[in-house]
Amino acid sequence: MDEHSLSDLFRELVERSFLHTLELRDPEVIHYMAALLFDFTRADHVYRIRDARGRTIEDIGEMLIESDPLGRAANFDREREVRKHVGDFTLFFSGMFPESIRNWRLRRLQVSGFLDYIKAGKESYHVVAAFDQFEYKPVAPLYRKLEDSFEECVYGLHLVKQQIESRRVENLIH
Repeated sequence: MDEHSLSDLFRELVERSFLHTLELRDPEVIHYMAALLFDFTRADHVYRIRDARGRTIEDIGEMLIESDPLGRAANFDREREVRKHVGDFTLFFSGMFPESIRNWRLRRLQVSGFLDYIKAGKESYHVVAAFDQFEYKPVAPLYRKLEDSFEECVYGLHLVKQQIESRRVENLIH
């Protein structure tokens, strides 16, 4: 499947889940969810946050530490970048692969094992929405919507996953 077709498929599945089942009729949120799914088809995008040594950060707790503008983050733009990723990462995994969160906690003791993923994602989108000046002003309201509808978006992504699994089964049968 080429990139254009995959992008169209995600848009279709997100629209079906969000518009028809959830009745969440916000085109910005729907577009964002479809774009997030497409973006996260690449592992290097899922794990794009790196520390100062260039090491990939896979743990939410470590990402939150990395986002601290008074600590590791070099500036507020870095804080926003990492917080946006934390919101996206937690939303994606909570909706598409909730079982993986539990598995990560069982495999090894990590900082994120003690965190509430939903709370971390919502809080991160809240921080991103607070960047409402200059070049970030036009997109700040979208992140407020994502914070406010986080649980609905998690459920919407779960519905998308069900549709994907259903299509996979249909393809195996035919």
